[in-house]
Amino acid sequence: MKMVAASKLRRAQNAILKMRPYAAKLKDILQNLSASLDSGDANPYTQQRSTEKVLLVVITSNRGLCGAFNANVLRTAVQRIQNEYATQAATGNVSVLTIGRKSTEFFTKKGYNVVSSHDSVFDSLTYENVSVIAETVMNAFVDRHYDRVDIIYNQFKNAAVQTLTVEQFLPVEQPAQTAVVSKINTDFIFLPSKEEIVSELIPKSLRIQFYKAVLDSNASEHGARMTAMHQATENAGDLIKELNLAYNKARQASITKEILEIVSGAEALKNQ
Repeated sequence: MKMVAASKLRRAQNAILKMRPYAAKLKDILQNLSASLDSGDANPYTQQRSTEKVLLVVITSNRGLCGAFNANVLRTAVQRIQNEYATQAATGNVSVLTIGRKSTEFFTKKGYNVVSSHDSVFDSLTYENVSVIAETVMNAFVDRHYDRVDIIYNQFKNAAVQTLTVEQFLPVEQPAQTAVVSKINTDFIFLPSKEEIVSELIPKSLRIQFYKAVLDSNASEHGARMTAMHQATENAGDLIKELNLAYNKARQASITKEILEIVSGAEALKNQ
């Protein structure tokens, strides 16, 4: 299992490392452009509304045997519902969209409002398949079914380290206005206009960010499983050594006992 996870990790790691710089730069440009627009020109995806209805996108794996990979995500999601969105949860306005069988089983069993599950996305992890899910979430936000969308997943660092991450997916976060305007005026010339560019960039960027989160989780899963199986192998080796030592001690004690019985019997016969 460690070798299989290692082979899958290499492909998943290459995919996320190639995607990450592009996604980060696109997100940076998008935030800068969005912050530079007048409030009256706000895009539907940047509208800041009172947080009454919340959607949590929880990304886990389909299988276990990967250490605390899934447990950390599920625990963080529950804590966020109970702490950050306690008011919304009390009125039944917190929904969950699950990606990965482990999260689907957990939230269904616990009685949370699971609006949709996408456990098969990891069977064919492509941008086209993931963008369909992202499009559904984006349309639900625009139609005011939700006022805020968060994504909870493990961000890939390396084979041994995965960082639990909670990201605000919608509405699009904006950096400080003053710093952004100064940066934009010196870095970019806009053709045809900022408004048109933003209207094109935002949906694309959101789909890319969603895809990046799923790729991160996929790579993190294989890294966590490889690490867990490596530790399991070492623990099994240590256990075998301990059992062999215990077996040899018990065997030695049994042989010693038999020898003592034979010697005692021989001495008893000699005395007769």
